[in-house]
Amino acid sequence: MINKHITCIFFSLITVMALYAQEVKPLTMTMEEAINLARRQSPSVVAARHNFHAAYWTYRSFKANSLPSISFSSTPNFNHQINVITMPDGTSQFVQQNQLIVDGNISVSQNIPLTGGNISLSTGLNRLDMFGEVNSHSYRTNPVSISFRQSLNGYNSLKWSEKTEPLRFEAAKKNYVATLENVSYNVISQFFSLALAQTNLDIALTNYRSADTLYAFSEGRYKIGRITESEMLQMEVKRLNEETNLMNAKVSLEDNMQSFRTYLGIKDTVPIEVITVATVPELNISPDKALYMAIENSPSIIDMKRREIESESQVAYYKANAGLQMDLNAQLGLSKTGTELSTAYKDPINQQYVQLGIRVPILDWGLNRGRLKVAESNRRLTEVQIEQERISFEQEILKLVRQFNLQAGQIRIAEKTDYTANKRNDVAQRLYVMGRSTILELNSAITEKDAAKRNYINTLWNFWSYYYTIRRLTLYDFEKNIPLTEDYESLLK
Repeated sequence: MINKHITCIFFSLITVMALYAQEVKPLTMTMEEAINLARRQSPSVVAARHNFHAAYWTYRSFKANSLPSISFSSTPNFNHQINVITMPDGTSQFVQQNQLIVDGNISVSQNIPLTGGNISLSTGLNRLDMFGEVNSHSYRTNPVSISFRQSLNGYNSLKWSEKTEPLRFEAAKKNYVATLENVSYNVISQFFSLALAQTNLDIALTNYRSADTLYAFSEGRYKIGRITESEMLQMEVKRLNEETNLMNAKVSLEDNMQSFRTYLGIKDTVPIEVITVATVPELNISPDKALYMAIENSPSIIDMKRREIESESQVAYYKANAGLQMDLNAQLGLSKTGTELSTAYKDPINQQYVQLGIRVPILDWGLNRGRLKVAESNRRLTEVQIEQERISFEQEILKLVRQFNLQAGQIRIAEKTDYTANKRNDVAQRLYVMGRSTILELNSAITEKDAAKRNYINTLWNFWSYYYTIRRLTLYDFEKNIPLTEDYESLLK
């Protein structure tokens, strides 16, 4: 019986240890895998989707404003009170009214972006019921009525919206793709920060083990008088420093790992080990092509165009309000009244209505003129700012491309330097053990080895940072030679 309990406990411990081993097994991840994961579930991507949804429905609302609209209206009312009524002879009397008015109207309306006017077609029916000693009712019909409203020389907001809103939506689509590229850039920053922290931990661990071994070896040499006490103490200080570096490297690794998990949207506290790939694509980006793609695809260029149009729109608005303004309202239709519904639709008569509204500012103390001058000044300022922004944008593209085209060569140099520095460190270790080298030469070799390893990680980091920055600004994949885009329809599902 006791053996059975011992057996159960033993297997339980084995199971717990196995589960623990599974829990602490690190999650390995390459740069491409990290980017793909972030582009699916990173909080930044989720926010970008919501921004795109808002831009899409704003654009849909704008498009709907230029399509025909159908509406039904009705304002039934019951009136049982004493009111002032104008009599046929022109006098007014208090008369008690007891009536019910029920109406209904269906209209089809269409905005006209070219002129800024509106045209509508409607049909309506009214019924009037009078209550009292003798109840009666009557109808008024409007079988068909055409209305037209037009500002003859006013500001046409529809025309300007036709120019700016498509640009705004196009920029929203480009901004979504640019956000994905920016997420990729941030993932690279987080990825290589973690890779550098891993490298620093490996360096610290290797250096600590080496320092501990050399310290033990130096103790033996010191006892037989082969080295001085000063050199012995130097080895002890070095071992203590390397132990401190190891502890700091562990803390830095945990901090970077937590930041990496948070950005990727990983809620588990599973350890992550990033794998850096030494090979990079053989790319030499043409500056002219990069500049052309940036001008064609960048949301910044689209926003510049929109801002320029909006500044012109403001000038047009204040010009329209500064002078003579005329509004035309016209209505043409048929109408008839009758005590029965059938007679109210029989032989309707024509009805016409035309109204011309005129407004001329006579004295406004220069208010409108001042607003117009401000708008014109703002337009010129916007033009200058856009021109400067465009020049800076183009210079940034060319500068980034030049820097990127140097990165592949720098990676090869860094890789060779890393190999040579490691080899020199191995030689320095052997020479020191053999007593043919000083502690200063050994420390110099270790420092160069560590710096070369870190520099190699940093050159890989620089390569991919430059590449994804250029992708974000040009929205172009230079490896596949295709523009970057997304399935926008699927984003709306």
